[in-house]
Amino acid sequence: MIDIGREVEAALDTTRDRHGRTVHHHAAVAARAHRNQAALQAYATYLVPHADELLAAARRALDELPLARHTAGWRTLLEDLAVSHTEIARVLGRPAVSGSTAEREQQTAVWPHLAFWADHSYLATDLADQRHQPEIPLTAEEQQMWTDTARAAQRRGELDLIESWYAADGRPITLAHLIEDDASTVIALSGDPDAPGWQVIGHYANEYVAGQALPSAVPPGVLRPDVSRFNRPEPAPEVSLQELIRDVTEAQGAGDVSEALFTAAQHGYDAGPLVRLQELLDTAGQFAQALETVRGQQIAARLAALGRQIDFLTREVHEAAEDLGATVAVLPPHRTPRPRIRPRPALDTTPPTPPARGSTPARQR
Repeated sequence: MIDIGREVEAALDTTRDRHGRTVHHHAAVAARAHRNQAALQAYATYLVPHADELLAAARRALDELPLARHTAGWRTLLEDLAVSHTEIARVLGRPAVSGSTAEREQQTAVWPHLAFWADHSYLATDLADQRHQPEIPLTAEEQQMWTDTARAAQRRGELDLIESWYAADGRPITLAHLIEDDASTVIALSGDPDAPGWQVIGHYANEYVAGQALPSAVPPGVLRPDVSRFNRPEPAPEVSLQELIRDVTEAQGAGDVSEALFTAAQHGYDAGPLVRLQELLDTAGQFAQALETVRGQQIAARLAALGRQIDFLTREVHEAAEDLGATVAVLPPHRTPRPRIRPRPALDTTPPTPPARGSTPARQR
């Protein structure tokens, strides 16, 4: 599906103008129809023989995992995958006449189910391969000693975080390098490293040994549950900053530059780059907040403050655009163009006579 998605995105790019608006609608419809057909054929070849068995294995594995906040959501997702599989199998079992309008409509209707499997079947695969492996616990004395040592290293700035994941029981686990006396030890923490209460749950010779000893990672969550990588909405048209800069450098009147500034600061469906930047900061802030960590909340607050500054800047740019447009001014004529190509002499022009060799004064020694 990744290959099919890349192929259709490349085809759809050729149907749009430089601002992202679809201008070749028939070609776009044909590209999506080809995508639907290719995805259905791939599903029939690779998943239909194994989907029921995969879902059954995933359900059994889920039943064996400890209860956690994500368990109910995963179970619902598996049931939704089963419903989509049933719809896809029904279409494959009763296909419309090849090449007909009914076939295209049938494949268009089943495409959301194919995209749903492409987006979320990783969960069933991961669950089917999941092996619940509790770590070998430290003694209470060992855990307290290693935790105190790690917290002291953190205060010194010598606790370097490597990676983090969630275990099947919902615990966040973080690997870190504990640096002490020019020596480094790999340790595992349970809890938020930036909040009180985290503890060391193990120490290891290297990262590979730690990965073998610790509970395996489960799939991370998503920021928005309704977003699909394979079923994205039509992109909104937008003008790039490079194009706006080019418009300004090529402008001769204040009205053209004013229009470029208005475009950069406009809101709405075809929002300008400044507004899109604010949307990016807002979305990144939502992501940082969704991490549910102390550091994530701090970064979310920073991004929110930056978003407010961008909003203020956008309003200032809009006002400056109004003021510049009201000047109705043009560039003064003394700012003349500079020729980029030197004219070549005409073919019948006699070249200048070089000076005689004897006319050069002798160099004094």
